Amino acid sequence: MNGLTAALDYLPRWIEHQMRLTEQPGCAIAVAHKGKLVFEAAFGHADLSRGEALTPRHGFRVASHSKTFTAAAILRLRELRRLQLDDPVGRHLGGLRADVGALTLAQLAGHSAGLVRDGIDATQWSLQRPFLDEAALREDLQHAPTLAAGTRFKYSNHGYGLLGLTIEAVTGERYADWVQREIVEASGLQETVPDVHAMPRRMKLAKLARGHSAKQPLGRRVAIDVGMSTQALASATGFVSTAADLARFFGSLAPDARSSVLSPASRREMARRQWRSEHDSSGRWYGLGLIAGSAGAWDHVGHSGGFPGVITRTACVPSQQLAVSVLTNAADGLSHPWLDGSLQLLQAYEKGGAPSRRTAPWQGRFWNLWGAVDLLPMAGQRVLLATPGLANPMLDASEVEVEAPDRGRVVLGGGFAQHGEPVRLERDARGRIVRLWHGGMLLQPEAPTRRALRQRSL
Repeated sequence: MNGLTAALDYLPRWIEHQMRLTEQPGCAIAVAHKGKLVFEAAFGHADLSRGEALTPRHGFRVASHSKTFTAAAILRLRELRRLQLDDPVGRHLGGLRADVGALTLAQLAGHSAGLVRDGIDATQWSLQRPFLDEAALREDLQHAPTLAAGTRFKYSNHGYGLLGLTIEAVTGERYADWVQREIVEASGLQETVPDVHAMPRRMKLAKLARGHSAKQPLGRRVAIDVGMSTQALASATGFVSTAADLARFFGSLAPDARSSVLSPASRREMARRQWRSEHDSSGRWYGLGLIAGSAGAWDHVGHSGGFPGVITRTACVPSQQLAVSVLTNAADGLSHPWLDGSLQLLQAYEKGGAPSRRTAPWQGRFWNLWGAVDLLPMAGQRVLLATPGLANPMLDASEVEVEAPDRGRVVLGGGFAQHGEPVRLERDARGRIVRLWHGGMLLQPEAPTRRALRQRSL
């Protein structure tokens, strides 16, 4: 990808600034390109209550990412001719009411079966009861489906619970055992397991990152133990993984990936947009265990996850052979906007290219009363003025054309901004930028800006 190295240099600087502004507990992020990990980092804390620093080796409860692994397992079993997507689930599982047993595996995997999302009592999600075992799941499913099958997209953890039971019935093994061997390990992942009880000692994981509540209503965050088993819902929400493993795995599901546990035909079937999420401003679609969407000119597939005190998301951009995973350990975690921002950032560098010798000296973060601006040098004579305080730092970024070593002009800017105005740098004796003049606006490095603000507060 054009400009990838420069993009990965800026990515952690932007996330670090976002962490500082939002006071999130922790964030882990990873990027894979052409099947190889090219970036990973961790910020903040794995456990605020103990002051434990987060590392890339901490495992996260990645919740509904589990559905992608489960759907991949179903597609793999189809490749092995042990089931078909149009099989009614009742062909493999007995004891289901007739209308539930008639639902197909494809309908369950694509969330078009019309089943209840989390049952009559869903308080496992607020830590008021354990996750459902098989008996409790089957009892919930003795009630009629909420909607007629095949009428619309309707997300259901219970539906994926049924897929997990189907995998057990077809293979004669525990879900966690078969999926760990045939999908996780076959994909070369070493930091991923289907549930906490399945974590072998040989794994590289340091330990689990704890979840955290939002700051309100207490005015402070509470650390949350996320070590509970998800029992019969492991196939829907049980997985533990790292950003690095998720980036590699989701990258391997791209139809043109060089290496994958699934055939290209199965990968295309998983990614095919089948149902649009209605009453959803994000414009998301669902395939088979994959959420599809767009970021600017890039189409992507992936999944997200929400566990008590943990919000996570991963996306693969097949056209760029890129995959990005962002994991946050708070109930108000910002993995969704940060992943979208990461894609916009990568897209800007893919378009703009790596810095040239002429633009490379134009870089740094500069402040004034209104916040921070980042100078991001691109190829040729172009420099972007990015806003690191935004969830998309590239949003409406002004473009500067460098005319001389420390002089340029805004050649593309918003109508309410400094379009057409000069941009000027002032440097000290060491060549460091000490003032950035953006039109008539003065910005400086952080230290002098802090001093000026302190003086105003006296």
